[in-house]
Amino acid sequence: MKIDHVTIRQLKMRMKSPFVTSFGSVQDKQFLIVEVKDANGLTGYGEGVAFEVPWYTEETMKTSWHLLEDFLIPMVLHKEIGHPSEVSTIFHSIRRNNMAKAAIETAMWDLYAKQNKIPLATALGGTRKAVEVGVSIGIQSTTAELYEKIDHALKEGYKRIKVKIKPGLDISLIHAIRERYPEVPLMADANSCYTLEDLPLLKALDQYNLLMIEQPLAADDILEHAKLQKQINTPICLDESICSYDDAKTAIELGSCGVINIKYARVGGLTEAKRIHNLCEENNIKVWCGGMLEAGVGRAHAVALTTLSNFVLPGDTAGSSHYWEEDIIEPEVEVKEGLINIPHEPGIGYRINFSALDRYTVKQSQYS
Repeated sequence: MKIDHVTIRQLKMRMKSPFVTSFGSVQDKQFLIVEVKDANGLTGYGEGVAFEVPWYTEETMKTSWHLLEDFLIPMVLHKEIGHPSEVSTIFHSIRRNNMAKAAIETAMWDLYAKQNKIPLATALGGTRKAVEVGVSIGIQSTTAELYEKIDHALKEGYKRIKVKIKPGLDISLIHAIRERYPEVPLMADANSCYTLEDLPLLKALDQYNLLMIEQPLAADDILEHAKLQKQINTPICLDESICSYDDAKTAIELGSCGVINIKYARVGGLTEAKRIHNLCEENNIKVWCGGMLEAGVGRAHAVALTTLSNFVLPGDTAGSSHYWEEDIIEPEVEVKEGLINIPHEPGIGYRINFSALDRYTVKQSQYS
């Protein structure tokens, strides 16, 4: 596999409604699309999902562009690469910047699958024909608005509800949800806004039969999560703490969690995501696929990843219409009765809607 041309596009798309967490709000989502093209004109697509503000990780959309343009693209352009799994090794000398790496690494996986005329899910080793889907609901202005979001998600058949919590909006929120929806599979995402001083509050969540509490403590912490997990019954799910296979290995050995959220962009791409998946499966740690408010390209990669065997919990891969009036792929990712059917076409399995892609593009550069 040899890349002859690379294009980076910066897109701006408006979400149907603001997505609010403990660290900020997003409605106008700006992100990158990376296109890699071979000598025969086949093109693979990847999505750079870093936010404009470094509140999830240290990366931003602008730093991703810089890394791609000045370092990552030159490392693979016109180079003979046998398999996309080699890209992680090629990028090894570049510290972190995992979302930038994933943007081009996933594009190369898509191209590889298209060159071999197989679905990306098959190229990754996935076997599922459909995957279960949950939904992530941001912080709402009122409880009534939250109920409306949950009711809509349940009507659409989503298999799990995730809600965001933060200090001052935690026990009361979960209590209210459980009063109205006592049997709904429910989890809480704290986005690292608590400390061990909040132990009584976090222990109080045990009574609500949550599937898990996601990333309650610091984004870069593994040790204190181990201390917390020993004192609460609710399984801890690590998200921001797991940026690599080694992070996952350390967390498992320390007993820091019962679940890991694998976001391929956070860990540097599909190859590292697979390694973490396999490690977790060997150690009986459940995994699921988180989301970064992706548009269709990134969502398609996440859907393909969740066909691997240990993705046993519904992911945050909600359908395109949950977030966007119009997506940049055709057909859009669709959820039916809480399931996404895996496409059979080569690569990510979705066509690019070039009309939408061009309309939402605010900047682009080509490299050859």
